[in-house]
Amino acid sequence: MSAQREPRHAPVLVAEILRLLDPQPGQTWVDCTVGGGGHSRVIAERLAGQCGTLIGLDQDPTMLELARPRLDEATGAKITLVHANFDQLGSVLTNLGIDAIDGVLADLGFSSDQMQEAGRGLSFREDGPLDMRLDPTTGATAADMVNTMSEAGLADVFFEFGEERQSRRVSRKIVERRKVTPFATTTDFANVVRSCVPRSGSIDPATRVFQALRIAVNDELGALDRLLAVLPRVLKPGGRAGIISFHSLEDRRVKQAFRDSPMWEVITKKPVEASDEELARNPRSRSAKLRVAARSHDKHL
Repeated sequence: MSAQREPRHAPVLVAEILRLLDPQPGQTWVDCTVGGGGHSRVIAERLAGQCGTLIGLDQDPTMLELARPRLDEATGAKITLVHANFDQLGSVLTNLGIDAIDGVLADLGFSSDQMQEAGRGLSFREDGPLDMRLDPTTGATAADMVNTMSEAGLADVFFEFGEERQSRRVSRKIVERRKVTPFATTTDFANVVRSCVPRSGSIDPATRVFQALRIAVNDELGALDRLLAVLPRVLKPGGRAGIISFHSLEDRRVKQAFRDSPMWEVITKKPVEASDEELARNPRSRSAKLRVAARSHDKHL
């Protein structure tokens, strides 16, 4: 992926983020998921003046390089980019000598730039290696998982993370096929899934299994739980956290974390969704749900 081209990814809910999170000049903010740099840039522009600071994290180093030119244009704020998953937020701030921050944003969706690069193996629309790692520098691939996990383990992954009703049938078929030839490509794997999942409407039968496998490969829900646990400890009293989720498994965790802890004051009683105007401009925003909460002034860790 070239770091010099313009990112394809369009950031979602930008106006709503700026209104509800309200970053101010001189503050210190963290964008936990830099991606193409769209959200980071508009936040950095708000921080400009009075030595405002934006720290940008991404587990994918190529996304940081893709975003860097866009962020270099956001003059006036100090910008530090760090190759790290958002569940490492606490240690990143410690390493930078920062005790507490004014706000944080995490967009849990993956970038269109990642999705459209066949070599990532995130999509079955183009043939590519069955990889799915959002951080391509570490960890087991999707091929490693489907070629080595037990039949019961695979069924659990597909059911829990993809809500696939045919999870046992799919896992049984996978185990039978891999005895003959191990899985290596997205198209091969998707075709095997399609062979045992009936089509329902316009949704590709492989969609839920691919989602589940991606979540498992990247430990996405575990990472989210760890981020939610550390946020109250790194935010100043009154500091705001915004999290954009794209499926119910994520949104449920965010809702419960903000609602059930005395450390939070909920700002958005219901998730904020894209306007009709944004939906017309960017159909990918349809699934986005933004929840915002403020670190309580009255409660202490």
